[in-house]
Amino acid sequence: MRILVIEDDLEAAAYVTKGLRESGHVVDHAADGEEGLSLALAGNFDMLIVDRMLPKRDGLSLVKTLREQGATTPVLFLSALGEVDDRVKGLRAGGDDYLTKPFAFVELLARIEVLVRRAAPEQVQTKIQVSDLEIDLLGRKVTRNGQAIDLQPREFRLLEYLMKHTGQVVTRTMLLENVWEYHFDPQTNVIDVHMSRLRGKIDKNFETPLIHTIRGAGYSLRAAG
Repeated sequence: MRILVIEDDLEAAAYVTKGLRESGHVVDHAADGEEGLSLALAGNFDMLIVDRMLPKRDGLSLVKTLREQGATTPVLFLSALGEVDDRVKGLRAGGDDYLTKPFAFVELLARIEVLVRRAAPEQVQTKIQVSDLEIDLLGRKVTRNGQAIDLQPREFRLLEYLMKHTGQVVTRTMLLENVWEYHFDPQTNVIDVHMSRLRGKIDKNFETPLIHTIRGAGYSLRAAG
């Protein structure tokens, strides 16, 4: 997904863009409202993340102008202004959602996923296939080379996350936040244990491994060859 982050706080922008890129998204950044509006109108973005308080043009004005010009790109306001009146103004200006700072990154990702599903419900995946490995998200079934593989609930969530990020490096932080819903490092080997069990079921009895350890970075599930 291609996302435009319009945020003048460079530290906050770096945090958001880094996390989104680690999650597999292509991210552009604008540091003021005028630049953000120009990029939003010229670029083919799937999502805009907009701060309320921006130099040159504030976030409300930016989004109003986009809507007046017919742009339908989903907009998520990300702002320190968190009063009810502030949120209402953001939604009435044309925003689709409003998240108050500080926030949990996993919640930001979840809200992005919801907005994209609303914009393009036909694109929601129910099955994912990588090489000869297939996961049925509705039936909660996994097969490889036609053989059924029995997974525990946590193993299923771990495999689902890896397959949704096929070919990408998935960090331990990403797994803790998205599979275990931890917003801190529990200082345990919980990921190693579950990854070892998952590999035993997904790769052990097959010629070509699909789950790979990326030393110093995390893990990656990718097609054979």
